[in-house]
Amino acid sequence: MKRIAVLIIGLWIMSIGIAFSIRAGLGTSPISSLPYTMSMLTPLSVGTATIVLHIVLISLQVIILRKNYKPIQLLQLPLALVFGILTDLSNNMLSSLSPVSYAEAWIFCLIGIVLVALGVSVEVLSGTIPLAAEGLSIALTEATGRKFGTMKVTVDCSLVVLSLVLSIIFLHTLGGVREGTIAAALLVGTIARFVNKLLTSIRTKYFPSTTLGQA
Repeated sequence: MKRIAVLIIGLWIMSIGIAFSIRAGLGTSPISSLPYTMSMLTPLSVGTATIVLHIVLISLQVIILRKNYKPIQLLQLPLALVFGILTDLSNNMLSSLSPVSYAEAWIFCLIGIVLVALGVSVEVLSGTIPLAAEGLSIALTEATGRKFGTMKVTVDCSLVVLSLVLSIIFLHTLGGVREGTIAAALLVGTIARFVNKLLTSIRTKYFPSTTLGQA
């Protein structure tokens, strides 16, 4: 229960970071870029689109690993539901915020990046089931023998490219992919690794089996 509580706290922090990125209007983080674009193309909310995307990513894991797929990883599904709901709640909470200048938009964007990185660190600290995007990266690592970091970058870049293509074709704009997306891609991992080091003492005392290096 302690780990689940920490996991939900981490997801909520991430969802608030995503909401700040959306309010900034400079592009969302790579993992949120496709759900945000889907929400612009359909009646779906960002949270609901996030749930749909995660279901697709979980299905890809099953296809890739086949008989090697561990049923316990299906816990990613309820995790996706919680994350989607929290994303909509956080987005609604911040709906009244709107930057009045480009500089203020960057402040919103940077707050979002820091919160997403902090949320990722807390999620990893819980030592529980990963989100579907990380799950797909792990599945690709097992199937190809390549490093997790390489597969994580591949998954993130694929989501960004797909979001960009859909935005250009149907919206004739960049949609959820802008300079903020690039900043998030460059900074989230770096900040998360720094936060992980700060959380080492907490990990050692309360979550001795957690591997912080996964972020």
